[in-house]
Amino acid sequence: MSYHAYIQRVNTCNSADTSSYLPFVIDDRQVGWTKPTFARLLADWPHIFSLDDKSVRINDVIQGFQQRSEALDEVIRSLVQKQVIRAYLDEPYPVTSGDRNEAIMTVDRSAGAFFGIRCFGQHLNGYVRKDDGIHLWIARRARDRHIEPGKLDNTVAGGLPWHISLEENLLKECAEEAGMSKGLASQARAVGTVSYLAESVNGIKPDTLYCYDIDLPEDFTPVCTDGEVESFNLIPVEDVMQIIRNGEDFKPNCNLVILDFLVRHGLLNPEEKGYTRLVSSLHQKL
Repeated sequence: MSYHAYIQRVNTCNSADTSSYLPFVIDDRQVGWTKPTFARLLADWPHIFSLDDKSVRINDVIQGFQQRSEALDEVIRSLVQKQVIRAYLDEPYPVTSGDRNEAIMTVDRSAGAFFGIRCFGQHLNGYVRKDDGIHLWIARRARDRHIEPGKLDNTVAGGLPWHISLEENLLKECAEEAGMSKGLASQARAVGTVSYLAESVNGIKPDTLYCYDIDLPEDFTPVCTDGEVESFNLIPVEDVMQIIRNGEDFKPNCNLVILDFLVRHGLLNPEEKGYTRLVSSLHQKL
């Protein structure tokens, strides 16, 4: 069996063509991408931005984490008032050319794609070992979600704001989205990351997801407490694999998290055509 269908699902998340975008640069470090049409709007703030046909830069006179963050926040709030950006979310996300803990400023989540910055998230695969093999708890997103309503999702998934640790955020998301106690959620294991370079209507999304596994007891049933999930189903992993191969039922980036799970648990055969291409495609250079 070829893994072409799996690779197609990954390619959906690696849809970006950066050739028509301008690098977003701070201190001579590229931290994102901007559409030229969006860049032209930033010309209204010449005290903050320097623009030319090659890049968008924050002016060198604006130095330091806090000053940069406050300057960009001023711009974002104004663009929300002008209805360029849909809404201000009050969720600061790190701006970095490297790891999350190397951030040089923050930007509200609402503007992430407009500036093409790398956003971070956390996704957890909850699974149960039964006599007939591994089963995965699969969520179905609520129909009123702004992003991918009604799509299938990982057991727990959420964004990772700046002012919270990885552990704290994971425990919070597990409680809100799956009703897990702190004691149970603390058994989740960090197993790596997946990354992708997507393109949305607002711009580039060069995202990185921290991935987690948790081996759940058979008597646990996840229950959503924050309204983001409509239902959960415990599905044999072979059936989950079939769902991924057959179409686009999953929220696109959730496919990557499950495919990474399949690789790590030895559920994909390295002898099959496309295996190495599939594995490498889960880790895009951003």
